[in-house]
Amino acid sequence: MSAAPIAHDPATADVGRLVVRCPDRPGIVAVLSRLLADVGANITESQQHSSDPTGGVFTLRLEFVLPGLTTRRRQLEGALELLATQWDLTWRLAEAARRPRLAVFVSRTDHVLQELLYRVRAGDLRADITAVVSNHPDLEPVAAAAGVPFHHVPVTPETKAEAEAQALELVGDADLVVLARYMQIVSADFCSRFPERLINIHHSFLPAFVGANPYRAAHDRGVKLIGATAHYVTADLDAGPIIEQEVARVDHRATVEDMRRIGRYVERQVLAQAVTWHVEDRVVVEGDRTIVFA
Repeated sequence: MSAAPIAHDPATADVGRLVVRCPDRPGIVAVLSRLLADVGANITESQQHSSDPTGGVFTLRLEFVLPGLTTRRRQLEGALELLATQWDLTWRLAEAARRPRLAVFVSRTDHVLQELLYRVRAGDLRADITAVVSNHPDLEPVAAAAGVPFHHVPVTPETKAEAEAQALELVGDADLVVLARYMQIVSADFCSRFPERLINIHHSFLPAFVGANPYRAAHDRGVKLIGATAHYVTADLDAGPIIEQEVARVDHRATVEDMRRIGRYVERQVLAQAVTWHVEDRVVVEGDRTIVFA
């Protein structure tokens, strides 16, 4: 599939985001602030975290405005490359005006997909959903109503490898793949194609109640809190770095269906928030954990 043109958002023109990681030591913030000041950038947001101020890892997210950012990006990147050698840092630079391309995988339930579509339409999620892929045809009308291409890719145990290959061809070079209640386990090879760019919503408060029917398990256990977890997907099932979680209170009167209904609201919020934070370069993976500059 040929790549779609990258959309740009005029509302965020000249807004840049810089995420930096390096060994913690004095002077890092001052050096980076001076670098941005020297090229004429104005810092509008700054958040930082240190795993240990004496020998730990320092993580910094800066948001700034630089007139003519697109044309001056090379200049800024050159300065950062020089600084990376001097301070042993890794960095990523993003232009907020660039709208990431999202591919959303679904099965039969539509509530999470509907939430993502709504937030894109409302301008709350600055991204473009370029494809909806499903192992069932049920949600084609939802995608069609939003003007998003829908691709039905049936999956059986015998055709799973071929189906994944077809899906990968359909999503092309998507910036982020979202499993929005996609009730299939993706392979390790699929995960490797989207490192730290594959997000799943799990309808339980991980690491509790893993598997396909957590609300039944929660009901049988008599829990008083149910929740949802959005996490990056890795080859280890339901064990990737957690981005966002939320809970809702229930009591002994709640049936399994009550829990599913309540859970749908939680799932919508949790996944949409995780996707938004990822798109805004607010999530940094640190081993099995994440740093989220919310």
